Amino acid sequence: MPRGTASRAWCSSPRDSAGLTIVRPLTVFGYDDHDHGGHAEIVFDGVRVPASNLIGGEGDGFAIAQARLGPGRIHHCMRALGMAERALSLVRERAGGRVAFGRSLSEQGVLREWVAESRIQLESLRLLVLKTAWLMDTVGNRAAMTEIQAIKIAVPRAVQQILDRAIQVFGAGGLSEDYPLAEMFAGVRSLRLADGPDEVHLNALGKAEFGR
Repeated sequence: MPRGTASRAWCSSPRDSAGLTIVRPLTVFGYDDHDHGGHAEIVFDGVRVPASNLIGGEGDGFAIAQARLGPGRIHHCMRALGMAERALSLVRERAGGRVAFGRSLSEQGVLREWVAESRIQLESLRLLVLKTAWLMDTVGNRAAMTEIQAIKIAVPRAVQQILDRAIQVFGAGGLSEDYPLAEMFAGVRSLRLADGPDEVHLNALGKAEFGR
């Protein structure tokens, strides 16, 4: 495989293949999850993949990759909603035991508004993700493309807002590794780039809407 090019086949190259170099593990906002299956910078320079390692037919790589995008995006969104639910749980626990200006945080009007907004966003998006999964099961990925694109845009963006509010409730502690909020925020922010940035999906969704 020439340096800097991608194979059109779907295959697996052994890690010790000649010409395959793992340059370095990559971080997201300083978080390194390489030991748990994260991403790395890899150079392919003249790598030869054994024919026995070919998965599917030659030239099918792009089609296979596209076929997994819909289910992959559902999975991303489900995990993101789980993060939001975890964040709300942490906020409730924090707000019930933290006192400011003579009252617990849970009695402060602004915090109640934040929690209410977060709950509305979470439940609305949960229903949209469920609808998308149902459409994929009943009519297929292509027919569910509008909803797939919609959740890919809406879920990470809203969960990022929910996590941002949660971090604000925890103050400086929310930015530390004492709580999982900062790491979750980094993960969710990356989803707005993974499998295509928001702008690409918004453009495609808008184009489809005009084509109705």
